[in-house]
Amino acid sequence: MAISILILLCLLQSFNFASSQSFIGVNYGQVADNLPPPSATAKLLQSTAVQKVRLYGADPAIIKALADTGIGIVIGAANGDIPALASDPNFATQWVNSNVLAYPSSKIILITVGNEVLLSNDQNLISQLLPAMQNMQKALTSASLGGKVKVSTVHSMAILSQSDPPSSGLFSPAYQDTMKGLLQFQKDNGSPIAVNPYPFFAYQSDPRPETLAFCLFQPNSGRVDSGNGIKYMNMFDAQVDAVRSALNAMGFNDIEILVAETGWPYKGDSNEVGPSVENARAYNGNLISRLRSMVGTPLMPGKSVDTYIFALYDEDLKPGPGSERSFGLFKPDLSMTYDIGLSKSSLTPSTPKPPATSSPSPATVGWCVPKTGASDTQLQASLDYACGQGIDCGPIQPGGACFIPDTLASHAAYAINLYYQASAKNPWNCDFSETAALTSKNPSKISILTPTLFPFMYTKFMQLLTLEMTTSRFLFEHLLT
Repeated sequence: MAISILILLCLLQSFNFASSQSFIGVNYGQVADNLPPPSATAKLLQSTAVQKVRLYGADPAIIKALADTGIGIVIGAANGDIPALASDPNFATQWVNSNVLAYPSSKIILITVGNEVLLSNDQNLISQLLPAMQNMQKALTSASLGGKVKVSTVHSMAILSQSDPPSSGLFSPAYQDTMKGLLQFQKDNGSPIAVNPYPFFAYQSDPRPETLAFCLFQPNSGRVDSGNGIKYMNMFDAQVDAVRSALNAMGFNDIEILVAETGWPYKGDSNEVGPSVENARAYNGNLISRLRSMVGTPLMPGKSVDTYIFALYDEDLKPGPGSERSFGLFKPDLSMTYDIGLSKSSLTPSTPKPPATSSPSPATVGWCVPKTGASDTQLQASLDYACGQGIDCGPIQPGGACFIPDTLASHAAYAINLYYQASAKNPWNCDFSETAALTSKNPSKISILTPTLFPFMYTKFMQLLTLEMTTSRFLFEHLLT
């Protein structure tokens, strides 16, 4: 009887694994003198769940190295190219020929024209941005690539005049006319608006413990949007939804959002607030878990925004504070700076095995449970956080199969463990602000066939058993016919 359930679980598991990685990308900056060869980087990327790479230029060696890998490539035209792109359609044609058509085996999916141009305050350059994008699009269309390769530009979050609460998000009046033209172009051509949300900088401007938890996707009391009553549980969602609100306010409800950059440095100067390995691992690891959950944001539920993490490697020649040179997920020797669960070897589902006749080895199992002594306030925060990350908390609602026993401790334990099991199962997925811990002892290892002691579990078991028998009989009868 367990065969059909096992097959169904295998199908669901393989579907989730296959479909849940397409939105994870990484930025590949090159302001460094110690980077590994592009061929080595291509092999590294193929060993991870990363499916897209964003370049800040159009380096031929990198584009060639990524040929036939299936990895999507975003290439960039520099701010310095904008005047020529805007004034000379032939320059745009040559640019496309040299940087796109020359690499038919490479999967180029997007061209970004300029980077944070609106913040340059160069009015001449800003006025040339839209014509440059239009000529780039015309060149792609002429090359029969108009529907395959999109054109966009990357914006800083500073283009918003207000973003708190998220429902009040508006583009700055200084950029309104420019944004209308850019967004109309993107709507007409089906390209996304690309933005750079950085909760790290939000924390630096408000370095309170509760802000850190909010920025790191860790349990917190949340922040209620006074405009619509939505309770936000993390800064990333709040920042992305502020952009969504700004788009909606201008009538561009159907333009998709792409996160071109987001990340957290693992070290910085002594006077910098926030950089650390622990914070970087928490932010990037929890961000990836959040994306994989497909829960989306409150204003864009049920889907994950394409997100490019900054960055693949450190860039040791970058100017500025130490944190600017310390965002790399990997070191030049290709080892991980810290583990956030990107390796395919840690994600690939194992082959299902028949039920064991003896208990599994403690080393092969793991559950996440609240720590002894956790207060009701901490348990409630953990419960609210876990249920806000897209897991199914219906069973612990009134009438649900796991509502009894109706205690905060029981409900929190259910939610915490379910969140952990649905994540990449990294140790930091069972932290909950140091109020939870991993255990090798199954907390639910009790006899569910004791109706007098556990009626709710007995009833649920019998319902599942009946459903399985009915399903098996149905499949058997159809096989005979």
